Amino acid sequence: MLWSTRPTRRLRLRRAAQRYAGHAWPVLPGAYLTGGRFDCGELGCPTISCHPAIRDWEQVATADLTRITTWWQRHEHGVLLATGYGFDVLEIAGTAGRLVARAADGPVAVAPRERWMFLVRPGSDLDPQLADHASVVLHQGGSWIPAPPTPLPGGRVRWAVPPERCDWMLPDAAKVQRAACWALDFDRQPRQVWRSWNQLAGSA
Repeated sequence: MLWSTRPTRRLRLRRAAQRYAGHAWPVLPGAYLTGGRFDCGELGCPTISCHPAIRDWEQVATADLTRITTWWQRHEHGVLLATGYGFDVLEIAGTAGRLVARAADGPVAVAPRERWMFLVRPGSDLDPQLADHASVVLHQGGSWIPAPPTPLPGGRVRWAVPPERCDWMLPDAAKVQRAACWALDFDRQPRQVWRSWNQLAGSA
């Protein structure tokens, strides 16, 4: 595994991981981006996309600041957040995700290619209206998301709605899922969706 030659970016990633851990969000190190693919340090690893840099990551994800500091001591690991503990994440791709983000009252991260990730209170099942949409994924236990400022091909993950803006409070998952249903229906009945949308935004 190569040592990082860009300490500034490494420190930025470590500070972000420490900040999330300071709010009891479970963190784990991700493989770091090098030359268009991700390197986790495991010889012969076939995974070229973003993935955890440690085995048994579900048991290792932590908010312990000492361990997190060690992980980012030498390498530009991506910052991954384990879901299903302090929060779930509803991921909505494309235009629908952008529409939902306009009325969001909780943290929203966005990755390149318009992957919108809405952090919500954990424990809710996915609405049946959303289950068949390929553009919607509910991340719960056993999953993770890349968190800002993790670099990905095409750019970095960033906050569309930073957690500080909502005082690190998480919205009810059902409310975000209702907004997603309306947004995904936008192409069929835009006027009705916008009317519902304005009502949702006004109640936020």
